[in-house]
Amino acid sequence: MRVIFMGTPDFSVPVLDALVAAGHDIAAVYCQPPRPAGRGKKERPSPVHKRAEALGLTVRHPVSLKPVEVQAELAALGADVAVVVAYGLILPQAVLDAPERGCLNIHASLLPRWRGAAPIQRAIMAGDRETGVCIMQMEAGLDTGPVLLCRSTPIGAEETAGELHDRLSVMGAELIVEALARLDRLTPRPQPEEGVTYAAKIDKSEARVDWTRPAVEVDRLIRALSPFPGAWTEIAGERVKLLGSRQEPGEGVPGEVLDDRLKVACGSGAVRITRLQRAGRGAQEAAAFLRGWPVARGARLGGEGCPCS
Repeated sequence: MRVIFMGTPDFSVPVLDALVAAGHDIAAVYCQPPRPAGRGKKERPSPVHKRAEALGLTVRHPVSLKPVEVQAELAALGADVAVVVAYGLILPQAVLDAPERGCLNIHASLLPRWRGAAPIQRAIMAGDRETGVCIMQMEAGLDTGPVLLCRSTPIGAEETAGELHDRLSVMGAELIVEALARLDRLTPRPQPEEGVTYAAKIDKSEARVDWTRPAVEVDRLIRALSPFPGAWTEIAGERVKLLGSRQEPGEGVPGEVLDDRLKVACGSGAVRITRLQRAGRGAQEAAAFLRGWPVARGARLGGEGCPCS
């Protein structure tokens, strides 16, 4: 098929690769414009931009799809279908209507649960036991279109958002190739009205760990925000990201370190911190972190102003 691909971050790259490997004709790749990044604030192309150029594909990165000339340029590609995955721009109706077979979205949840911007993180934060990927026909509403294909997967007890992200990205790539191969035989299934939830964009204000919360909630927060933006706490006055954890039995004052291997008391229960990152340094497993910076039993995590201090 002649395909317009629309995606921007790392999550989208395996999908682009899978479409190319399956022999589809990629008419053009649309992604977000390069953004200033790094210490020098030089403009850096997105992961999809870089991969598309490496594959020799035409890349377009309009700031918006609303201008008539941008819409006309897209329509002139004569695509059979557009595949959209984590693109980051709203698609006007004229864009949705331009490909002959419409626009298909790869969404990382079991719709109608977790429509919106952060389905992977919200599923972990909510304690969902499973999630998955849906191939959806796009319409004007927010992730409201009928579903063509869906595949589920369990969420591991210690799985982070980063790990789940990578698994779902590969799953989405496999599923969209299957959907395109079976497009004439698939029956769109309207989403039920019951069970709708919305995955609001993660706000950095959510990232500070409140040790007075139950261990189950603290553990989910840490895993849901790993690797980005990273849940954080203060250790001896220094802000440290917590990137991995698991629940363990234990009692103490919230934020109190209960042993010499970073078991930390919560409002109820405790969590074992398994991976951390100091500012300006790389992420480390807890054992390596503690060799360079021992955190003694009885220390208090949180810092001034934290509910647990």
